[in-house]
Amino acid sequence: MVFGFFRQKKHNRLIVERQYASLTSIARTPFFYTDLGVPDTVMGRFEMLSVVLILFFRRTARSPRSGQEIAQEIVDAFFQDVDHSIRELGIGDQGVPKRMKKLAGMFYGRLEAYAACLDKGAREELATALRRNIYPETVETAPSMQGLANWMIEAEEALAGLGEDVIETGSARFVVPGGTH
Repeated sequence: MVFGFFRQKKHNRLIVERQYASLTSIARTPFFYTDLGVPDTVMGRFEMLSVVLILFFRRTARSPRSGQEIAQEIVDAFFQDVDHSIRELGIGDQGVPKRMKKLAGMFYGRLEAYAACLDKGAREELATALRRNIYPETVETAPSMQGLANWMIEAEEALAGLGEDVIETGSARFVVPGGTH
């Protein structure tokens, strides 16, 4: 019995690693940065990965237990990745928890804001929220985020059509501008 538990954890870890790698690959799709106005900066990449993860989490929220477990492990992997990135940027050990708390707050705030817009199918509101979050310093002169908002709504619709077997095996893929991931 105990050995089966460890095999299951190892199996889940491989699924989580595969799915997280796929999600980060989607977030790095050049089209988001070259054509949809997301800045190709550390914070721009954080924003784009947040968008992709939010869409994935919304899909797994209605999954049976295994899909939700995978989502939780992906959240953990995401924040470990963020922690590692902060440290690579030269932030000292004492400053990391403060930054992590701020970034976690940003992520969960975005999750709430985007979810409210997605639940209503409010493309304009979603574009406004994206613009405000992606360009907090220059929102008045920032590019429109309407293309990204449209993609999010289309991607969520496509994710809704994925079977549970796809979620449980860590094989969820998104249709992204400029190709499929």
